[in-house]
Amino acid sequence: MEQLQKAIIVGVKLQHQEDFDTSLMELAELAKACDVEVVGEVVQNLDHIQASHYIGKGKVNEVLRQIDEQDANLVIFNDELSPTQIRNLEADLNCKVIDRTILILDIFAQRAQTKEAQLQVTVAQLQYMLPRLVGLRKSLGRQSGGVGTRNKGIGEKKLELDRRKIEEQINRLNKELKLLVSQRQTQRKQRKKSGIPVVSLVGYTNAGKSTIMNAIVEHSQHTPAKQVFEKDMLFATLETVIRKVQLADNKSFLLTDTVGFVNKLPHHLVKAFRSTLEEVKEADLLIHVVDFSSPNYRQMIEVTNRVLKEIGVEDVPVIYVYNKADMIDFTIPLVQNNAVTLSAQKRVGIEELLQLIQEEIFKDFQQYELLIPYEQDRLLASLKQDAHILETAYEDNGAKVIVECNPSDAKKYQPYEIDKNNILL
Repeated sequence: MEQLQKAIIVGVKLQHQEDFDTSLMELAELAKACDVEVVGEVVQNLDHIQASHYIGKGKVNEVLRQIDEQDANLVIFNDELSPTQIRNLEADLNCKVIDRTILILDIFAQRAQTKEAQLQVTVAQLQYMLPRLVGLRKSLGRQSGGVGTRNKGIGEKKLELDRRKIEEQINRLNKELKLLVSQRQTQRKQRKKSGIPVVSLVGYTNAGKSTIMNAIVEHSQHTPAKQVFEKDMLFATLETVIRKVQLADNKSFLLTDTVGFVNKLPHHLVKAFRSTLEEVKEADLLIHVVDFSSPNYRQMIEVTNRVLKEIGVEDVPVIYVYNKADMIDFTIPLVQNNAVTLSAQKRVGIEELLQLIQEEIFKDFQQYELLIPYEQDRLLASLKQDAHILETAYEDNGAKVIVECNPSDAKKYQPYEIDKNNILL
């Protein structure tokens, strides 16, 4: 029977660090997501993190006392530790030591379902472990199971390999990833070619992005649709999910949902998941989902915007969705400029959100009146792909249609316009 993991969490609060309390609470939630019970907490106020042990000697002794008093078998640090810090802490604490980064990597390893996500997590884990082999070998010697050792492919066997072998492994996995990324890029090009606008859901983990997606798809189809997995837990979605949303006026768009963000998201993960996050860069519109019930929602917005900037997402229009407003007795729905306050769980405010989406992604659409000769019937099929057909009348010399589309798509049908200046607004 695997020993229950009981952890002491440790954090350093630097001067002018306003989000520290939130960060430490989040560390406890991350531990919980790995089935680790947090039984103690040690905090130190410092001007800078100590190079040798992360915390001062007195606090190391305090951690030792708590390990003994609480019968803890794990210590989790709130920041990424250097190889030296891991070695020194494990020598002094005689206990397994991990940091926030390895905790998040472990959650990703649990949640990854597709081959691409699994490869991305494995690469991130190996890159993290490479400079820390000595300290991590000692950790594995102390305890073979539990958080930080969950993925058998990155367990003791991998740490027995020398640095060169691990680097070879990273290169091999990156080549596999490159093939999958190439396939994804081809799919993206095909979607772009179709002319259908792409709307991407972004936001902090557990803000309710998948619930929003399910609610939008349900609303547009008026029937139960294939559900995206949604659960009240961190990083429920790692893979990019795409759904086509068909609107009442025959317009449509693609809605994508991808991995959520978190404070201090490991650099290795951002790098490894960059290809997945490319979906967001290619979007015509972002839906930034915010957990409005959280007292820290402003910090969550800042973290999300910071990660988006890091991956190069710029100049993409944004609609802010303040979700879970029903949990704080807020009047919903409420629409203000480019924001809507709603409850995805209760399906209140979804119609208002869809209205905002339509106003943004179809703002350049115009109406055109065309006459398509019967011998050019293939153009009608093409037209259905490029535009929304509002009216069709069959006359002696061809099919007279009123369509709605963006000006760039309309150019190819210019010879068939009944009146070149007749743009029906």
